[in-house]
Amino acid sequence: MRRDPAGEAAILFGFGLCVLGGIGLTIVYALGGQPQAEGVLLAVALCSLGFSLVTWAHRLMPHGPFEEPRETLVSSEEEQAALERDFEREGLLTRRRLLVGGLVAAAGSLGIAALFPIRSLGPGPGKSLVQTPWRRGLRLVTDSGAPIHTADVPLEGLVTAFPDGHVDSADGQIVLIRVDPGLVTPPASRASWSPDGFLAFSKVCTHAGCPVGLYQSQSHQLLCPCHQSAFDVLDQAKVVFGPAFRALPQLPLAITDDGFLVAQSDFHEPIGPSFWNRG
Repeated sequence: MRRDPAGEAAILFGFGLCVLGGIGLTIVYALGGQPQAEGVLLAVALCSLGFSLVTWAHRLMPHGPFEEPRETLVSSEEEQAALERDFEREGLLTRRRLLVGGLVAAAGSLGIAALFPIRSLGPGPGKSLVQTPWRRGLRLVTDSGAPIHTADVPLEGLVTAFPDGHVDSADGQIVLIRVDPGLVTPPASRASWSPDGFLAFSKVCTHAGCPVGLYQSQSHQLLCPCHQSAFDVLDQAKVVFGPAFRALPQLPLAITDDGFLVAQSDFHEPIGPSFWNRG
């Protein structure tokens, strides 16, 4: 590395300015943030760092092209003595250490400032994307909290239901439909999910999350009013029309001895837009 006191001073000045910009950015963000100030401080830090790195490359690094004869190089006594003097006074090593230290400090200040936005992401979602409030034995209730009895749902009728105690749940709302039991031919894995012709599916459309609230009893199809997706309730609510990517998740139902509808479990797959369940 070449000697250039003026260049070294300029490099250290740039690193120092970068450190100040990074620290200022961290403080502003920690105090609540101010977009204009954050933008100016980030620009100052990055421009200063770039200035120092470019100056380092142009003024301290050797420039080619280089040529070296293919002959044995033997250090003279004068060169060996000069090398020993350099090690004794540690001039070259201290200079390099100082510049590298400035680079580390500059990059470190930006790294610390970059950690703060992570706090804005909020808590991790955990299992909230694949679980709803539904649990085994939980009653189906109306939006007023009244338990739903089998007699409350007419044949080919539709009722919006919620898990008991969670009438404000966006991901727990379902559409409850009653059809002729003879029309329901579920696969073996869902044989017990629709007792006496009662079917329950998530009300959240698998296309864009709109509420599925329309039912055509003649075709036995649930309709989403937003983008006209249609789902066949007699065939596991599979998509028969529209942009929806997958079927509406079905909630397994059971009927208590006194005739009230309850859930057997939570949904067996994530509800909502299909990008939650691409795999």
